Amino acid sequence: MLAGLLFATTSQVARGTNLRAEVTDVSQLIRAEDARNAERTARVGELRAEVDALSQDKGGSTRAKEDTARADRLAPAAGYAPVTGDALRVTLDDADITADALPEGVSVDDVVVHQQDVQAVVNALWRGGATGMTVMDQRIISTSAVRCVGNTLILQGRVYSPPFTVTATGDPATLEAELSADPQVQIYLQYVEKVGLGWLVEQQGRITLPAYDGSSTLRHARPER
Repeated sequence: MLAGLLFATTSQVARGTNLRAEVTDVSQLIRAEDARNAERTARVGELRAEVDALSQDKGGSTRAKEDTARADRLAPAAGYAPVTGDALRVTLDDADITADALPEGVSVDDVVVHQQDVQAVVNALWRGGATGMTVMDQRIISTSAVRCVGNTLILQGRVYSPPFTVTATGDPATLEAELSADPQVQIYLQYVEKVGLGWLVEQQGRITLPAYDGSSTLRHARPER
């Protein structure tokens, strides 16, 4: 009787369909979401340009013009304006090694770049006096969060695969010195030697980093103590 009840319930719920659906192609979903986020980001940039044009309209109030001028002065430090200067670029990459060729005592987690590795580079470059920064092709601002899922990087709604690049403007010598002195970076460099993780530091000369063009909504904040 119990089995009959279960069969009847399953029949009603399924209504002729397969309850065990085909496995979803996760990579395809990620690419689709990435494309949608890129479109939305472009639209946000267009709308921001329209707002800026309206804000700078000569017919605006004196207060509005003063606020716009103040925003323009703060924009470079906040990441909302391009920044030009000498730059240092750091590239991190997974080790070129297969799972069946791992040395004794080494796991799969040891041969891929993790979130804390990218974050360590970002933090070190900020401490080194970076005046602007991008991770991959996106400008980093105060609300940017570097997150990794597996061996992919998720940043501001976009998905990236290794190698990961971090580019910072500032004094290259100071940036590189702070990078080398960072304890977390030093740990990463140990695995560069041990398992062949990718690591490349290059001076880029004088370049211009793009302005941040995504959403600026701050949902949560806590004062620093």
